[in-house]
Amino acid sequence: MNRRGTYGRILLEAAAGGAGVLAYARYVEPYWVAVERVTLTLPRLTPPFDGYRVVQISDFHLDGWMTPERLQRVVDLVNEQEPDLVAITGDFVAVSTDYISGLPGPLGKLEATDGAVAVLGNHDHMNDADAVRRALSSAGVVDVSNGVRTLHRDGAALHLCGVDSVMEGYDRLDEVLEALDGAEPGCAILLAHEPDFADETAATGRFDLQLSGHSHGGQVRIPFLKTPYVVPLLSRLGYSFVPPLIYEYPSGLYEVGEMYQYTNRGLGVIYARFRLNCRPEITVFTLRSP
Repeated sequence: MNRRGTYGRILLEAAAGGAGVLAYARYVEPYWVAVERVTLTLPRLTPPFDGYRVVQISDFHLDGWMTPERLQRVVDLVNEQEPDLVAITGDFVAVSTDYISGLPGPLGKLEATDGAVAVLGNHDHMNDADAVRRALSSAGVVDVSNGVRTLHRDGAALHLCGVDSVMEGYDRLDEVLEALDGAEPGCAILLAHEPDFADETAATGRFDLQLSGHSHGGQVRIPFLKTPYVVPLLSRLGYSFVPPLIYEYPSGLYEVGEMYQYTNRGLGVIYARFRLNCRPEITVFTLRSP
């Protein structure tokens, strides 16, 4: 085979490989939900809550692709985990208020011993935050934005806290801390849509775990290369169409001071309906007392 033929074959194989990767990223991975299991020992978690199971879901971005029917399949998968609590970390809708009405049906079928709690994300405020809150309420989901809900077992307390969207300027961590100051001692878990807020919350020394979303885990990560996640990289480079507060803790588990930070990869997509090396996720936490 001559050199021209060799180069032609290489180009043809490269084009076929690239088309295969694009097809996988478009038609396979966005639909392939991973169940990630994480066990954490939290220093202030008391024995009555030992083994407590929290399932986190995030970033539905309801739209023409993430339909109520697709969200219901996620809810079914969550229920299979037999959670004590479901924690939802914001961005319920994408770019239109038309889809908010699709939330109560699936979310109302969540099954957890202590119910579900949530905070709002930047996209919820960009659409209609009040309408999202009404939809959550009708589904029985408790909005803990800038508030605290305390659970009790055998005289022990577990504080479920939240801050509203940091990116949109609605967070009031001071109000959360004030509420905790007046509460009984106990482990505190914070829901915060934007993960990079962890630096501020860890500095308070009051929280054992922060749960976040927002970054979609980067949505695309080039296999085999130690490159930054694509979406957080674009954010760091200053592209205005990419949201901030996702670069430092884009995906998975981190230790920030004495606090754990976990960033869930979310379930929906933004910008383009692609995921590569970054499957959508539900996270199952098993919490252990020391």
